[in-house]
Amino acid sequence: MSEEELPIFVKWLESLSWIIQTAEKFPKRVRGTITDRLINIALDIIEDFIEGRYSRGKIDILRRINLKLEKIRVLLRIAHEQKILPHQQYKHGAYLINETGKMLGGWIKQQEAGRT
Repeated sequence: MSEEELPIFVKWLESLSWIIQTAEKFPKRVRGTITDRLINIALDIIEDFIEGRYSRGKIDILRRINLKLEKIRVLLRIAHEQKILPHQQYKHGAYLINETGKMLGGWIKQQEAGRT
């Protein structure tokens, strides 16, 4: 990790790696749907983090990331309920998403405090 990389960016890279590796093991019947959605949203989030890092108006970008994290939570839940994602992996994925969400929440609060 370089000095320039935000801890949340590094954390999401780890989460992204897990999502890709896990989703690629899903059955073929869901690869065009759940797998693609999970990976695409996760990749969108990494792009949003880059944009947020270098933009002045961060708050809207950070809220957009928060919404996308919720979408990933729901997709993982669906995969778990459909018996595509084993319980232990679901728990691990939820943990990764929650950790990123906590960090994101702190960043959002910091930005909101700076607005006042």
